[in-house]
Amino acid sequence: LHHRSTMAKGRLAAGARVGGIKNKIKRQQMYHKLKKEGDKSAKQARKLRQKETEELGEDAPKRVQRTLDNTREADDTFVSPDDEEVAGEDSFDEFAPHFSGGLPPRTMITTGRYPSDKLLSFVEELLVMLPNSEYRPRNAITVKRIVAACTERSFTNLLLLTEKAKKPQSLWLIKLPGGPTARFKLTTLVLPKRISGHGRPTAHRPELILNNFSTRLGHRLGRMLACLFPHDPQFKGRQVVTMHNQRDFVFFRHHRYVFEDNTGKGDVAVRLQELGPRFTLKLKSLQLGTFDPQHGEYEWKHKADLDTSRRRFHV
Repeated sequence: LHHRSTMAKGRLAAGARVGGIKNKIKRQQMYHKLKKEGDKSAKQARKLRQKETEELGEDAPKRVQRTLDNTREADDTFVSPDDEEVAGEDSFDEFAPHFSGGLPPRTMITTGRYPSDKLLSFVEELLVMLPNSEYRPRNAITVKRIVAACTERSFTNLLLLTEKAKKPQSLWLIKLPGGPTARFKLTTLVLPKRISGHGRPTAHRPELILNNFSTRLGHRLGRMLACLFPHDPQFKGRQVVTMHNQRDFVFFRHHRYVFEDNTGKGDVAVRLQELGPRFTLKLKSLQLGTFDPQHGEYEWKHKADLDTSRRRFHV
């Protein structure tokens, strides 16, 4: 991979240096000459690194592959685990009753007015996975009326799934009774029947793993997603829900860990069995209060001018 990236950089550098030559033949000749020189120097540098590695042996420094993740732009809103200010805010925010154990989650799930079979299959999987969840058909009821009805019936979350051309498109998560409201783009949905070797989930409350929600926005979003699951998992069920944030995409996975003794000697091995479903969420907006797309106040909303760099992430 490093060799390919070096070659690509050499081609880009050669192209930039000959861009001012107007004669096409001269430009091509100079480009190939510079490219050949760049490839030769890259090859020599690679051989030198290999020689140094062989001489140093185990003491040789390990090369770290440069990725968009480990070269992301610094963000002033990064949250450290021991941030006292953030911990103080967490003690009285909208999600505090859930984490204190005083308000167990209760989730209502609904869809657009005319859901497809695939969307209803997705709803069935969510009902199995989310403890204390119920489904009600949308019919012609407005979202604001649904929010009011769910609040009266002591629901703590409302999930609204929408689709386009019979493909799931968006997921709205509304924290009740007072918000906030998050809108996600929903992609790469794979139902369990499409997952090779999938298992069947049980009614046990799953463990929850939230990974890489490192900014203020990400911290708040992670707490909001955590409110979908009880704060006291049943470890006997060995079920784990993972939400991993990478480059502002939240990858959702549902597994069971299985203990096996394949040798017969008492050496127990652990493996993961995927239960499904799997899907990806990308935050589009976070609004204060409950659903009000026209007059609501937004904490954060994705706009094109926020994407100033491939290495700038918000969650």
